[in-house]
Amino acid sequence: MGYHFLPIGEIKPLHIWLSYCLSRLYCSENGHVGVYSQESHSCSCPYAPVSCQGVIPCSVGDSSRCTSCSTENRTRCSSCNAGFTLTQGVCRPSVPDPTDPYLGLESDRDLQDLELRYLLQQRDPRITLHGVFVSNDVRVNTWFDPSWRKRMLLTLKSNRVKSNRVHMLLGIALQFCLTSNSTLEPAFSLFVNPFGGSHAESWTMPIGQSEYPDWERTKLDRPLDCYNWTLTLGNRWKSFFETVHFYLRSRIREPGGGNRTTVYYEPPVPTEPTSNVGYIKINSMQLLGYSVHFDPEAIQDLILQIDYPYTQGSQDSALLQLVELRYRVNRLSPPGAPHTDLFSCLLRHRLKLSSADVSRILTALQDFSSRQPNHQEYEANKLCS
Repeated sequence: MGYHFLPIGEIKPLHIWLSYCLSRLYCSENGHVGVYSQESHSCSCPYAPVSCQGVIPCSVGDSSRCTSCSTENRTRCSSCNAGFTLTQGVCRPSVPDPTDPYLGLESDRDLQDLELRYLLQQRDPRITLHGVFVSNDVRVNTWFDPSWRKRMLLTLKSNRVKSNRVHMLLGIALQFCLTSNSTLEPAFSLFVNPFGGSHAESWTMPIGQSEYPDWERTKLDRPLDCYNWTLTLGNRWKSFFETVHFYLRSRIREPGGGNRTTVYYEPPVPTEPTSNVGYIKINSMQLLGYSVHFDPEAIQDLILQIDYPYTQGSQDSALLQLVELRYRVNRLSPPGAPHTDLFSCLLRHRLKLSSADVSRILTALQDFSSRQPNHQEYEANKLCS
């Protein structure tokens, strides 16, 4: 149907007269008459970009139409169908906004793997993070007897000094020396705490297991028996971290199988000084990665709208945004299925929410997700209390 008046004398079908009347009623602003579409509930105007569309009343139906209309303004929806979000009185497809204002997961440090490997090998300052070394067992650059398990950690203490940053771990670099007569082989176990909290809220790095990276060992050209060990996670295995716990357990090494293999034994308990099998000195421990923007107040504002929405529809918009944020955070989980619930750790330790509040938020997200089309039950392993 074109943009013209219908001749009065002609007999037309009812649907044409209905379309004509609706077009005159809703699509005749700014001196132009357009065509009203009942399918899209909007006007097609003849002289774009000049709009001919006027005020169109709320329409109840499926898809992008309302499930109910506002009692205060009949041109606006008050609720929408599953898969649509109420935005300024209109039902729009549920597509979350970018999460960058809340958590900047993208960075100029997101390099290609070959570039990243080169920077890691060079200990490039652009990807070095200065952690605080803490240990009751070991001092850096001091020889010690490693026969017993030694515990160390590197922490960034962001909860105290950098509340607007979270950190991404790309790799770890160690340098240590052994005495020349040592028969020891150092064995490190590493545990990663993503956002703070207790040591129990850490996950274990499966170093050298399945497809997870292993230490790259390089012997240094020095008079002492010194080594560089580098663990390169790269883009595939990078994850959030606040603290990395190191447990050093040394083992005796003896050549076997024609010097092609090494047989390991746990060292004996040293009862006399002569039973010592060597000393070790840790020269440096370096965390490699970068920091990204984090806005706890903006996330708190989203959470507040779950209970106290600012406008009609802002509750669903906030829930949709939190669902997307949870997905993007948990996507950087340690290996294994299902994901580890790092999102709850973020709420617990960086937003300082109680366990009850975190549980309430997760329940609200689950209820919201269950109302969406093609819903699948979301599962994640609990890490933080």
